[in-house]
Amino acid sequence: MSPDTDGEPEQPAKAGRQARKQVLLRLDPQVYDALARWAGEELRSANAQIEFLLRRALGEAGRLPGGAGPIPPRGRPPKPPDQGAGRGPQG
Repeated sequence: MSPDTDGEPEQPAKAGRQARKQVLLRLDPQVYDALARWAGEELRSANAQIEFLLRRALGEAGRLPGGAGPIPPRGRPPKPPDQGAGRGPQG
């Protein structure tokens, strides 16, 4: 078993998007609290804030891989066009 695997089978990539790597991150509780507050001020989850900061640091250091996809847009994913506004049948 390689260090990058945890014994679980690889999940297939979502259609058109590379599968995201899951990692365990241990943080000092006060560092996490500060990060969570900052994330809340920017309307991001703590996880999204960590990814944002890591990508920014990698970019500033010239180490962000060219093949790295963009950060997924913030907010709820758009509803498929076949779903209405949540209304039932009229009649």
